[in-house]
Amino acid sequence: MKIYEDRVAPNPRRVRMFLAEKGVTDVEFVPVGIADDGILTPEFLGRNPLAQVPVLELDDGTHLCDSVAICRYFESLHPQPALFGEAGLDMARVEMWNRRMEFELLWPIANVFRHIHPFFKGKHPQVPEFGEVSRAHSLKRLDWLDAELADGRSFIAGDRYTIADITALCGIDFGRISGIRIGERPHLARWHAAVSARPSAQA
Repeated sequence: MKIYEDRVAPNPRRVRMFLAEKGVTDVEFVPVGIADDGILTPEFLGRNPLAQVPVLELDDGTHLCDSVAICRYFESLHPQPALFGEAGLDMARVEMWNRRMEFELLWPIANVFRHIHPFFKGKHPQVPEFGEVSRAHSLKRLDWLDAELADGRSFIAGDRYTIADITALCGIDFGRISGIRIGERPHLARWHAAVSARPSAQA
């Protein structure tokens, strides 16, 4: 198996962290650059016409082109630890929190970068006003998450580390490039320090 990725992007990091938590080491990582338009080559577009990373390529030539889909596939191969939760309510709760972290935090933060940062100038249409709206949204959601974690729980979805923590960490860390930081949010800072200390955070 191979995973095509750009190590500076947040979604490939989600997969690397997930695999590190699972202890999966038998996957080859193939670098594909976003900055140098490596994702736009005919060879890569044959793997993912949407020109996005990561892409998992199985030995039979099958491709999975979404970070969460890739993680779900590896969860099926390596069920423990159950990073998507245990069957039933726990799994539903993890799904809820992961979607919240993705839609309310990771994507708004990514949109700040996409619509304001010079990196994407000329690569796709930028709407700076939308980038600033996304920045305000992201900061409000950091306030919200800080309040959620005020109950003292160790992780986003409860007392166990899950994919929701991976998504949140990747989103928050990616925000630094756009000046979005935790700041004076003590409960969020406590959580961030704890999950950043895990070996998987360096994957």
